[in-house]
Amino acid sequence: MTLADVKTLAAAMRGEIAKAVVGQTPTIDLMLTALLAGGHVLLEGPPGTAKTFLAQCFARTLGLAYGRIQFTPDLMPGDILGANVFNFQTSTFSLTKGPVFCELLLADEINRTPPKTQAALLEAMQERNVTLDGKRHPLSPRFTVVATQNPIEQQGTYPLPEAQLDRFLFKQTVPYPTEAEERLIVERHGSRAGNPDPAALGVEVVAGADEIAAAVEAVAGVRFADDIGGYVVGLIRATRETADIETGASPRAGAMLALAARARAALEGRDYVIPDDVKALVLPALRHRVILSPAAEIEGRSVDDVLGGLIERVEAPR
Repeated sequence: MTLADVKTLAAAMRGEIAKAVVGQTPTIDLMLTALLAGGHVLLEGPPGTAKTFLAQCFARTLGLAYGRIQFTPDLMPGDILGANVFNFQTSTFSLTKGPVFCELLLADEINRTPPKTQAALLEAMQERNVTLDGKRHPLSPRFTVVATQNPIEQQGTYPLPEAQLDRFLFKQTVPYPTEAEERLIVERHGSRAGNPDPAALGVEVVAGADEIAAAVEAVAGVRFADDIGGYVVGLIRATRETADIETGASPRAGAMLALAARARAALEGRDYVIPDDVKALVLPALRHRVILSPAAEIEGRSVDDVLGGLIERVEAPR
């Protein structure tokens, strides 16, 4: 697959998703970038902003096996991973697979479950394997987690630990739609009862396993110049050297940012990375990986404000 084909495929996916989801173009682009980079996405936004529905449409356009877990305080690791169940007729254990055995997993309201259950996803997200009773079970190479969380209601929630957050390539803030988009949402979905179905709304499959694998392979061929690499390292190290940030980004964050920049370039049909690819991804790639200093929090500064200042200060290659 050529990079022009990757760009065409991405445009076709955007067109299909737009049949059902109004707006949310930046979020869709980040999900496409994460797919080509082999990463996972955390979506944070108020209820009713189509986070769940967007994940369903995304899985539909790629023909991915879709799974969903509604995270609750009483959810146990076995409810996610599955378990070996003894069969009395054959006197053997057989694996009853949990919902994690899919290709696109929607972890809905992931911060509503305790850390023990959240940790059940760590191995699956990092290694695309699940270990049960000492035996490893491989997941699909296309296994992708799209997790959602609600920033408004904090009662009964468990903040994700840093190790869990670091497994996500991006954290995207999903905003409310514009007035024009909201009018279109009311016109399009205000006459249907029940939850909308992507297939019923005309969303078609535009790619399969072979096309996804070919697109990922094409990303690996995107050129990443030395000065771009130095720019990424400069941004990462700047997060550790500013007084506004108590804990900066890890080396893994830099490697993942570089890979994501390659994927973004491929989606644009380019075989080389430019500084704008990196700049466009700094906020979603780092906002969940850094911790503000107490002084910055007292001043009312946000993570995005501080990272935005770093982007302005760190000189980009010409």
